Amino acid sequence: MSPDPSTSPISTTRRSLRDTRAVLFDLDGCVYVGNSPLGGSKEIFAFLEERGMPYCLITNNATKTPAQYVEKLAAMGIDISERLMLTAGVATALYLRQIEPAGAPIYIIGERGMHEPLAEAGFWIDERNPKYVCVGLDQSLTYQKLKVATLAIRHGARFIAANPDTTLPVEEGLVPGCGSILSALVTATGVSPTVIGKPSREIVDLALGIIGSDRESTVIIGDRLDTDIPAGARAGIGTVLVLTGVHQPADIPNYEDAPDFIVRDLHEFKRQLA
Repeated sequence: MSPDPSTSPISTTRRSLRDTRAVLFDLDGCVYVGNSPLGGSKEIFAFLEERGMPYCLITNNATKTPAQYVEKLAAMGIDISERLMLTAGVATALYLRQIEPAGAPIYIIGERGMHEPLAEAGFWIDERNPKYVCVGLDQSLTYQKLKVATLAIRHGARFIAANPDTTLPVEEGLVPGCGSILSALVTATGVSPTVIGKPSREIVDLALGIIGSDRESTVIIGDRLDTDIPAGARAGIGTVLVLTGVHQPADIPNYEDAPDFIVRDLHEFKRQLA
């Protein structure tokens, strides 16, 4: 059996961040936490703009649209083009557009951040005979939605997942994420989904296409060893762990993919690039 391209790593031989010519950014825990910008976030984007270095912001969130993220960042004093904001919902639409350029009937479990980009890409809802079942976090999930998706997958519809995140951090603690919905469907169908978001390389490959950068000169920076770092490793780009979020150096032995670089925050990242 040939390896799954979304999980097979490609080697990278990066030696210095000064070799970097393009950057992919995670958001929460890297650029901001909640509604507060993290240190260096405003300066790093100004620096990249001055240098003419392309960049893209990627997130596993599929509930919000790029426009909503642009508005959120603007409220923090960070101005980003909507074109450079790649959500898991948009990535799902771009992925399907590559294999179905004329569009196709689909069924969606998800929110606005899934429905809008898929509709804009030419896909339409068909509960009776969808060719694809696309699943993101749905905070209005019902048994009926699970039933429709299960029957479609069992009848041959291809199962696509925006992200595999089992939980979602909120003020009260951790609550079910998209991965929890996926688990129910996998249990009911015996079929595993094609995952588009991190740690799959698919969303990274799509981001590289958006900004027109090559693997050898691009890095991804994020705070998670279970999503950001393996996504970069599988796509064959440099990886940078930033210590302003979830994981710290002591966590590295617990994960398969070690980062190529570690920085304290985006201030240090900027200095390393200069």
